[in-house]
Amino acid sequence: MSKTTDTTNPAASAAAPSAAGAADKRILLLGTGGIAHRHAEHFSAIPGCALVAACDVNIERARSFAEMHRIPKAFGSLEDALAWDQFDAVVNATPDGAHKATTLACIAKGKHVFCEKPLALNHADAMEMTQAAEAAGLINMVNLTYRNAEAVQLAHRMIAAGELGTIRHVQASYLQSWLASPHWGDWRTDEKWLWRLSSEHGSKGVLGDIGVHILDFVTYATGHDIVQLGARLKTFDKADGGAIGGYTLDANDSCAMTVEFDNGALGAVHMSRYASGRINNLDLVIHGDKGALHIWADHEKSLLEACMGKDMETQTWRPVECPPTPRNASRFVIALLTGVNGEPDFRRATKIQKLLDLCFESEEAGRVLAAV
Repeated sequence: MSKTTDTTNPAASAAAPSAAGAADKRILLLGTGGIAHRHAEHFSAIPGCALVAACDVNIERARSFAEMHRIPKAFGSLEDALAWDQFDAVVNATPDGAHKATTLACIAKGKHVFCEKPLALNHADAMEMTQAAEAAGLINMVNLTYRNAEAVQLAHRMIAAGELGTIRHVQASYLQSWLASPHWGDWRTDEKWLWRLSSEHGSKGVLGDIGVHILDFVTYATGHDIVQLGARLKTFDKADGGAIGGYTLDANDSCAMTVEFDNGALGAVHMSRYASGRINNLDLVIHGDKGALHIWADHEKSLLEACMGKDMETQTWRPVECPPTPRNASRFVIALLTGVNGEPDFRRATKIQKLLDLCFESEEAGRVLAAV
């Protein structure tokens, strides 16, 4: 029996926001978990594209999701969706461990891909995905969501223009508290959180989940690559026997690292899911010999402060107004329409994955390692 369904009748489909026009790029949403709802909202509001199908290994969830977001078709397997073939691009919102196999299958069928982060579970897999997409000449992007922050985009431009002079020191933190507070639900009973605590279920812990964001945030904002780092990872006891049901809670919960940049600047980077009092806070302070910038961001907004020029004499920080910036989803659609790949692309995410792998190696070796 085919695992596909029409979720609208022809008349309703013609009136639905997801109905594709002749020139629209048709998008399949792969995976219908929590983050997929945001993707559905964002892509359905962008001119030039249309969500034409949803796909999930749980066909009932796919059908319910498609109906909720007025998406014409639902599939219970990627194979069925690829056999249907009536789409141009894929938004890959599957769990981390499924990114490689599903993305490579889509690339093999000539589909452009917008993949959730992290691109893969290790550098070798990410590089294989990157090379496949580039060899096929396909648009490839990764949803490193803090590129959506106006503050980091303006900071990037200010630093590139030399307004901070030479960067000397960087402090960065990404703090969440969902292991200490139930503001996002009870992680002990909800599989969407439990899998993030289990390496067997594809999780690389807090490092893979939000470390990918902060390392991109730091290197993109400063314009400098990390050339060596030392990392310390910690997994805390959270349940009797270290497991809940079929989930072994062995993925890292906190990470602290020291880094050196390619210009000799030093930095401290840390992240945790046990940061009581911090729902979802990303802070970055960049110190140069001509001034400093402080960036704060969460999922909804971002702020930028500067201490520059004569203000350095009095240590005065002033807010900086940041112009709006396109979201990653919009950049992906622009790339589909123009044929020019957008940022951040697979190769960028692969570069960050190399740093994440190095953190695990540094923890195991107990020393600082070079990012070669």
